[in-house]
This record gives sequence, structure tokens and C-alpha cells, in this order.
Amino acid sequence: MAQAKLGGHDFGSFLSINLAWGMAVALGIVVSAAGSGGHLNPAVTLALAYHRRFPWRKVPLYSLAQTAGAFVGAAVVYLTYYEAFAAYDQGLRAVLGPTGTAGIFATYPAPHLSTFPGGFIDQIVGTALLMTVVLGVGDPRNASWAQPAAPVLVGLLVTGIGLAFGFNSGYAVNPARDLGPRLFTWIAGWGSDVFVAGNHWWWVPIVGPLVGALLGGVIYDFFLPSARSPAK
Repeated sequence: MAQAKLGGHDFGSFLSINLAWGMAVALGIVVSAAGSGGHLNPAVTLALAYHRRFPWRKVPLYSLAQTAGAFVGAAVVYLTYYEAFAAYDQGLRAVLGPTGTAGIFATYPAPHLSTFPGGFIDQIVGTALLMTVVLGVGDPRNASWAQPAAPVLVGLLVTGIGLAFGFNSGYAVNPARDLGPRLFTWIAGWGSDVFVAGNHWWWVPIVGPLVGALLGGVIYDFFLPSARSPAK
């Protein structure tokens, strides 16, 4: 995102951004597999606790760690591209507009998109798709051959969601991926406008994915009852 925006789109495109996100998710799952089982998304963690017996006591800690990781990731991007930011906006950190750069870090709605119901529906649909496929990939009773390739398949899934649903608001589909960087921009110079812009958009990529992931689990278990986990 930073490379495409700050480089005037000479060094990136909608396609390259989505490919990079997919690769990042795939490699993030690989790197974190031993420590957390590849959990990168609080919405997925919540849905696994509700639908698949993931320990509820771990959900708050995982969510905090995921959000903190996204915050640090945003800080690393800012540090790496600090001089590019200065050259682009002369130090005037705007959220939206011709020189707005907050969208490099967190998501904001396109001008045509309402906060509710449009944006809320957008996040529910995208995350429901994500969760449905995540459950399918990880279910040995459904596609055992897919499990060794899970990081690659989930990375391709994220790329596909971005290519198909990125137009409306950048497909957060992950509360940590949006909230962590948004908090960073709040303290790094963009100010409280990051919580006001887009008709107070900030809550949509938090609540929408949580609802969408739970719905994705319901959809998967309803249409594939043979793969349903034992009753909780």
C-alpha cells in the first residue's frame, strides 16, 4: 500500500497490493504456526472458539497479540517509508483527500459506500467467505490433502477476496489488521480524524468481521454436516 500510494502508482497497483497481502498472510501463518497455530485474525479466533472448541480463555490474549502485531507492523512500514511520507505530503498527515495517507494503514470506505448497512454487509460477506474456506481447508473430514498446503491456500483466499471485494473499503476482514494500524496512525500524526473519517467508519471493520466469521462457521456446518465438530 505504501509503495503504491507514495510512488504515485508507478511502483504498485490494485493487483500487486492484493498479491502482497495474500503472500503476507501465507507467510505469517507459516511463521506463527508453532506458537499460535497460525492465528492472525481475532474474528477467526472467535469463530474457532465458538464452532471448534478453541479455548475461550485464549481468545482475549490472542486478540490482543494480533492487534499488537498489526500495530508494530504499521510502525515498521512508517519507519521504512518515513522519508517517502515526508516527500509526499510535506509532513501534513491527512487522513483522506488528494494527499491522504491514512488508508495505507487502515481501511476507509469508498465515497459511494454507507457505513451501515453497506459497509457492515461488505465486511460480513468478506469475512464469512474467509471463515468458510478456512474451516474447509482445516477440516480433515473434508479435504485432508489441503491441510499441508493451508498457508498457501489461505493466502490465495485472501488475494481472491481482495480482488473481488476490495473496491468498497479495502476488505479488512480482520479487526486486528485494521484497529492496530489505526491506533498507530492516531498517535503518529494523523490524529483523532482516523476515528471520525468515513462517517465514523472505524467500528465497521471490527464488528463486521466478528459477525461475518461466526456466520461463516454456521454456513459451513449447515452445508457440510458430516464435517461438523462434536457438540460443545
